[in-house]
Amino acid sequence: MVQNPVDSRSRRATYARAAVVAAGIGIASLLHFLTPESLILWHNIFQRLYYLPIVYAAACFGWRGGLIAALSSAILYIPHILISWHHMPEYAMNQYAEIIIFFLVGTITGVLADRERKQREKLEATTEQLSKVNRELQDSFEQLKRADRLSAIGHLSASLAHEIRNPLASIEGATGILDQPDISEEMRKEFLEVIRKESRRLNRLLSDLLDFARPRKPEFQPVDPAKLIDSVISLVAPTVERNGITLTRRVEPSSPFVRSDPEQLKQVILNLTINAAQAMPGPGEIELAVSAADGNVKISVKDQGSGIPEEDLDKIFDPFFTTKENGTGLGLSVAHQIVTQHGGTIVAQRNPDRGMTFSVVLPAYEARSAQAL
Repeated sequence: MVQNPVDSRSRRATYARAAVVAAGIGIASLLHFLTPESLILWHNIFQRLYYLPIVYAAACFGWRGGLIAALSSAILYIPHILISWHHMPEYAMNQYAEIIIFFLVGTITGVLADRERKQREKLEATTEQLSKVNRELQDSFEQLKRADRLSAIGHLSASLAHEIRNPLASIEGATGILDQPDISEEMRKEFLEVIRKESRRLNRLLSDLLDFARPRKPEFQPVDPAKLIDSVISLVAPTVERNGITLTRRVEPSSPFVRSDPEQLKQVILNLTINAAQAMPGPGEIELAVSAADGNVKISVKDQGSGIPEEDLDKIFDPFFTTKENGTGLGLSVAHQIVTQHGGTIVAQRNPDRGMTFSVVLPAYEARSAQAL
């Protein structure tokens, strides 16, 4: 039969503790027998030495261990009292009274040790139970995530059928008209633009879907958020300015770098900026800002649009949830996924006057390290 290593170690530890108790009682008794009777002060000191193994036995083995250690001490000490101080009855009675205290100390200490041990075992059992419940909750959460993923795929199938069918129908209709021999140059340009527009729409839908379904692993490097802001502004400005929208930049001086994938973080900021522009039915201002506080860098996009209803704020990062008529509901979900992979958070807040502010908060990267690379 194979012996359990844990049980073997526990048994060896028990034997070692018992040996310490026996050695302590033996040493105290031996000192009594080797010390002359005239050195009463030393005998009083040696008598107190019995308390050490008694208390240790009580702490290790409970009240039974304390009682056995007290009894062993008494058995070894009483003969010495009888031999050495039979001619000093008063002093001998004091020593017998001390033996009674041995039993009291051993018993009381053992009871307290047993109570503490039971409390500790109860606490350990409760901790283990809580850990088990936590593991079960984690398993259940993973199952819910898988179920939610399957539900999302089912939802996606229905959404894709609808989202792809409409642009395909537009493309098919446009190509049918372009196939007519007597079409004017103006109409030809118009329907070619329809084909381009619907193709871009399909490409955007499939890109968002792939980004959500198979997110690329970030390639981290030190990145200056201010440069990302400038890059996004240069990309978006020509389009939004035609609608009377102004892009403003507010970056704190010497703002720290962040450790991120520059393309993915740029995708997040670009997505938030485009969403902000689409949320503004008329002229207004979109502010892109970078600030630092408490070891973090905050990149925010503030618009003057119609805003998001309060009841929808906790759902805007869910896959396929959208408040846009032609939205896929994947843009913010992909952004949330990217920011989470970067160890940051993304939050949405309603502005006091109008519009929304989306903020991406990432841990700051030391500027010195970034400049040295």
